[in-house]
Amino acid sequence: MSRLETLRNDAAVLARLLRGMPRAASHADALGAFYGPQSQHYDRFRERLLAGRAELIASLPLPERAHVVELGGGTGRNAEFFGERLARIERFEVVDLCRPLLAQARERAQRIVQLHAIEADATTYRPAQPVDGVLLSYALTMIPDWRGAIANAVAMLKPGGVLGVVDFYVAPAQPPFAGSARHSAWTRWFWPTWFRHDGVRLDAAHLPALREALPQHEVVEARAPVPYLPLGRVPYYRFIGRKPA
Repeated sequence: MSRLETLRNDAAVLARLLRGMPRAASHADALGAFYGPQSQHYDRFRERLLAGRAELIASLPLPERAHVVELGGGTGRNAEFFGERLARIERFEVVDLCRPLLAQARERAQRIVQLHAIEADATTYRPAQPVDGVLLSYALTMIPDWRGAIANAVAMLKPGGVLGVVDFYVAPAQPPFAGSARHSAWTRWFWPTWFRHDGVRLDAAHLPALREALPQHEVVEARAPVPYLPLGRVPYYRFIGRKPA
């Protein structure tokens, strides 16, 4: 793709971002109205915005013939981050409420036989059998009932199964866990304000809630650049927690 084409596609996405998340009768309708106009360019733009996905997936300890569910999985792009390991996954379910993004996932499923796109709510969807792994990739900040999504993710895991989460965040003013990152008052104000316009809600309670839900865990906290915001580096985390066996 030429530089001019990239700029044109980015302009389409940025125009939608500037308009913000619309008000709608339901969360599903709002997601569809927001992401529909940018669904064709969603993955390309988010490659530069959503850091840490490949690293998270590379770190997931999954067994052979694993069954994985991604809640809020959108286009299914994350399945490709498994690379050669994807051949050892028996089933990869992408659960989302946004129909335009699920349409992209179904196109991807034509070449990834393990991928199954499912229109459902991340707080209530439950596969028929417990699963080996659950992913939440930049989805927790988009889910109004995020505590319900965490509880549902943990409930659907097998004993010993793993939950992997990567997302934007801000640290609490007084982090409750030793070694946690500390963010300035400016960071804790600016990034939640910046992203809220587009329906992305950074909440200092997300990461502590994950730590408490799965005490056996590993966390990496870092910062990443933001497209067209050269001086901005947004905080994000990678979390991998294991359900007690």
